[in-house]
Amino acid sequence: MTVRTSAKELGWSEGKIWRIETGQTSIRIHDAEAMCRVFGASTEMTGVLTALARETRARGWWHSYGDVIPEYFDVYIGLEEAASEFCWYESDLIPGLLQTEPYARTLIENAHLGESPEEIDHRVRVRIGRGTLLTRVTAPPRFQAVIGESVLRRPVGGAEVMADQVEHLAKLSQLDHVAIRVLPFAAGYHDGIHSGPFITLRFPVTADGRESEPPTVYIESLTGALYLDRPAEVQHYDTAWTSIWSSSLDQAASAELMRHVAREFRK
Repeated sequence: MTVRTSAKELGWSEGKIWRIETGQTSIRIHDAEAMCRVFGASTEMTGVLTALARETRARGWWHSYGDVIPEYFDVYIGLEEAASEFCWYESDLIPGLLQTEPYARTLIENAHLGESPEEIDHRVRVRIGRGTLLTRVTAPPRFQAVIGESVLRRPVGGAEVMADQVEHLAKLSQLDHVAIRVLPFAAGYHDGIHSGPFITLRFPVTADGRESEPPTVYIESLTGALYLDRPAEVQHYDTAWTSIWSSSLDQAASAELMRHVAREFRK
């Protein structure tokens, strides 16, 4: 089967298959399963190859919390750690990487009613631990986020929690590699209304200028997640991102609105 035919059958780009075949990128478990299915591998061989894919993925800090991380999100955290650029749109909540501990705890406690305090603590530690990649000393990623104005004004956890959270956003936005914009109510129509929240991740390029992983769009739902990396799919979300970014307040105006909202919560 040729690379072109394989790419068509798998729904991937030809570049992704080339990078896997030449050992320039790791392979995800569900990718191994898809390749085995398309190439007609036996059940035994499929088991062997998916087990290899599982064991050869670098084990990050978050694996010690595997009891509270669903498999689909374990894949995402690995991509998040490797990404060199984020374009993140959120219409209802503060993006996970930007959340303070009290804000995150409020969301997690309400989403996981009935879990033990230990399980809640584990989930909170994972979320807060993820956020440290924005302040790491070595090669922090370029991070761009757009959040709806309602995100700032929704009192998750109460006024004090929100005042601290919004001030945290304003502080992070001062970092050279971080840009956080607010999409005001007055913006009217924009493509985010149709797209919903999404994250586009891009990855470092190799010495010869090739991307180490294809750009990937991550979309989470109540029961799972989508990972989109076909060029046409990514292009649609890039177009939506351009509309969302251009409709939002600029960096200075966004920071001023954050400080204003924080003062309102303090009152």
